Amino acid sequence: MALPLTHLNDEEQLFQESVASFCQSKLAPHVAEMDEKGAFRKDILKAFFELGLMGIEIPENYGGSGTNFFMSILAVEELSAVDASAGVIVDVQNTLVNNALLRWGTVQQKNIYLPRLASEWVGAYALSEASSGSDAFSLQTRAEYVAAPID
Repeated sequence: MALPLTHLNDEEQLFQESVASFCQSKLAPHVAEMDEKGAFRKDILKAFFELGLMGIEIPENYGGSGTNFFMSILAVEELSAVDASAGVIVDVQNTLVNNALLRWGTVQQKNIYLPRLASEWVGAYALSEASSGSDAFSLQTRAEYVAAPID
């Protein structure tokens, strides 16, 4: 019988507690200042990489933590409780950018991008149009594959 999602195993609980501790000691003291300046501190981003928060699902052979999607959710939840911006940075990195490369990237793309995304690059996800803002279901732009002629 499966345990409810509210029951964390030892690894998940330790991870959650370590992220919460980081948030209280290193993130919380700077939230107001970052909001005022409209800029996220680079030393905190660096700490995200050092803690493995930017490559949670990236396999260890690419320099990531090699864990699972649920660990990303735990990290985002703890970060967001202290600073929503921090939660969004880690969320977009793990659940959109890294996830897309892990699922649909070629071996070559994974070899090039995943090690950097786990160690130093902050990924981005563009989702906006003048007529729809960030409502993904209202986007008008479409991609269409057109085979290039072989010369």
